[in-house]
Amino acid sequence: MKVLVINAGSSSMKFTLFSMADDTILAKGLFERLGTDKPNMIYKRIADGYKFEGVVPVKDHVEALKEICGKLIDPKDGVIGSLSEISAVGHRVLLGGEKITRPVKVDEEVKEIIREYFPLGPLHNPANLAGIEACEKAMPGVPNVGVFDTQFHQTMPPEAYLYAIPYEYYQKYGIRKYGFHGTSHHYVTLATAKFLGRSLEDTNIITCHLGNGCSMAAVKGGKVIDTTMGLTPLEGLMMGTRSGDVDPAAVIRLIDLGHTTKEVDTILNKKSGLYGVGGINSGDMRDMLAAAESGNPQAELAIRMFVRRIVKYIGAYFVLIGCTEAIVFTGGIGEFSIPIRRRILAELGALGIRMDEARNQECFGKAGVISTDDSKLKAIVMPTDEELMIARSTVETLNLK
Repeated sequence: MKVLVINAGSSSMKFTLFSMADDTILAKGLFERLGTDKPNMIYKRIADGYKFEGVVPVKDHVEALKEICGKLIDPKDGVIGSLSEISAVGHRVLLGGEKITRPVKVDEEVKEIIREYFPLGPLHNPANLAGIEACEKAMPGVPNVGVFDTQFHQTMPPEAYLYAIPYEYYQKYGIRKYGFHGTSHHYVTLATAKFLGRSLEDTNIITCHLGNGCSMAAVKGGKVIDTTMGLTPLEGLMMGTRSGDVDPAAVIRLIDLGHTTKEVDTILNKKSGLYGVGGINSGDMRDMLAAAESGNPQAELAIRMFVRRIVKYIGAYFVLIGCTEAIVFTGGIGEFSIPIRRRILAELGALGIRMDEARNQECFGKAGVISTDDSKLKAIVMPTDEELMIARSTVETLNLK
């Protein structure tokens, strides 16, 4: 059985084709710069490392998917004989709100719910829907499954997801914390439970998805009781270009100073975080660390701020869970940044954690414990795989065998 996973962005479309018999990837790649005069396609065949990259003139997601399908079945470059070998398509969808709390087979009602949340996910939900509709045209009759970033977080209690604003705004407009990166947090929770030899119901961990976008989740008994991202992916931790937590009055002040709401949105989402503070025209942690090591005090400040936010939330979630047994690092920074993990763990002595430097060095992009054996709780690196989680959820939702 083969499952195609699609992650459609506003100007991109990522794809991965899985053979679910052994969870292996047959081919993967993406279209980027959709909507420009030079859309770029990258296609990789995994078995032998073959790669194609070049400008392919397409105007939208529908045409991009047509090219992707063409590559997958191409006699020379492809990995399958025909599209009929694809049993289902799984889609990453940003926001399903309270109405969709598990992976679902896409029908007209589901598509309407995705449209309903366009205002809260203006860059993602429309693109996600475009990806779904492109697949419906390219592969009529093949079922599509939506796997939502918000769904794993819907076990939060009201005291966690409500904001202290008039309750009517939640009732009328659905203004509340939804949380994001849910597919990653879910995958890592399941993988960590297996790694620890625990049942999901006995798993009590703090998951830290650290990349260009960053979020954390407090997981008690295998269920999320709190998470850092909120109504949108802007709340919470400091990120590559996003501000994370900020006093709402700062937003009001920027508007009073003459910035439009659109300008403020751009400032907070695209010009803040490491990029805004570090002063090196980059939001990439690798660039920030290099600048700090060369003596740039502003880059060093940005890193300290980044670490402090994470440490603060770890402390809060440790108390909320009450029986935390592990802190789990995932995402590009969490899996690969040895110095950031070192800095974070250096601040957690009060929780009884000590880092094992040799283990920290060894766990570069691979699973393992990086704390000492005598630590009161474990620090673990656990690589995430959102695409595989979507593929598995697709198979389970459709009860495919």
